[in-house]
Amino acid sequence: MRVISGTARSLILKTPKGNLTRPTTDKIKETLFNMIANDLYDATFLDMFAGSGGIGIEALSRGAKKAYFCDIDREAVECIKYNLAHTKLLDRAVVMKGSFESNLDKIKGLSERFDIIFLDPPYKKGFEDKCLDILLNSTLIDEHTLIIIEEDFKTDTAHLEKDWDIVKVKEYKSNKHIFIHKRG
Repeated sequence: MRVISGTARSLILKTPKGNLTRPTTDKIKETLFNMIANDLYDATFLDMFAGSGGIGIEALSRGAKKAYFCDIDREAVECIKYNLAHTKLLDRAVVMKGSFESNLDKIKGLSERFDIIFLDPPYKKGFEDKCLDILLNSTLIDEHTLIIIEEDFKTDTAHLEKDWDIVKVKEYKSNKHIFIHKRG
């Protein structure tokens, strides 16, 4: 896995050992970032369920002003810190260890608002819905915040339409990205 573009272009990123994380492939990452390129410059980015930090690091490399990286796994957090130091992007990053609930609660206390949020939770456990419920009722987002959810290809997303505007769905062979905004 590597950084595709920007200031850290071509640098190889370390990934946590084992199969607890599913690093987004370079091809899918490139497609994703080509789709959001116009929204990245000077953005505040949240990489929730960050794993190796590859998505948030790509955002910083391409011009995001600040990125938060959240993961519950100790080894993943250490990997994120290593990758940020390796890419020389640590000064624009905040790394947080803990559950998504506790991390979102800590961030609320900082009065941060995000321009882009990337959610890549373990598939089929309902974490994305719980995370979206917290975000919906917080000041962390507004109707302009772009939320991107990485899901299993077969996951039904019809339930999102109650509170969210689905902007786009990009399908790949085994997964998909759902792009949503809070309904204004």
